[in-house]
Amino acid sequence: MPEKPGGTEITELAALKALAQPRRQQILQHLTLHGPATSAILARALGLNTGATSYHLRELARYGFVTDTVPQEPAGRRGRWWRAVPGDRRFPPPSRRTPELSLVIDELNRHAYAADLALFERLQRESADAAPDEWADAFAYSRGALSLTLPELRAFFEEYIALMNRYRRPGADTAPGARTVHTRLLAFPAPDPATAPDRASRPPFTGRPETDAS
Repeated sequence: MPEKPGGTEITELAALKALAQPRRQQILQHLTLHGPATSAILARALGLNTGATSYHLRELARYGFVTDTVPQEPAGRRGRWWRAVPGDRRFPPPSRRTPELSLVIDELNRHAYAADLALFERLQRESADAAPDEWADAFAYSRGALSLTLPELRAFFEEYIALMNRYRRPGADTAPGARTVHTRLLAFPAPDPATAPDRASRPPFTGRPETDAS
């Protein structure tokens, strides 16, 4: 699945089904959060048997979502190690999805959204319960609203991806003290005020951006 400018669109139904399986999403999340692991390590962490974990890893590797790797620590070379393959992967927009693609992508997103929120809440809670350190204040959170045209929204998203890529470094170039930082972006249009049923009871939107951040 080679990377292309503007991201790699995943259109193959089999690849999307492989990615949508909940256990495989858990495996990818674990590899992203904790780094490379063997099937035995993943099985213990996720409550699976090694046979099931190995099968899920092979299916993820078939479509380029994970790959085998050599661990950095020589003492940990036993077994086959796996790592998540980073990339700008995108789904076809709703206007170009078949009904079957829509079902798979909707299911994938449903699990992903729930997992993202659960991960944020768990790590924030664990950080608050642990001994205070400089990373305890590192849970950035922002809510805002912008008045954008559709081309401006697309440009906004591409600028966000470009910003992510500016800070993306291969493992060998990771600065001392760096930690994995999970980032998520949600941007969605509000209902069209011209067609919303309660438009007469609402004040007009001025287009002034409002942002809450922490």
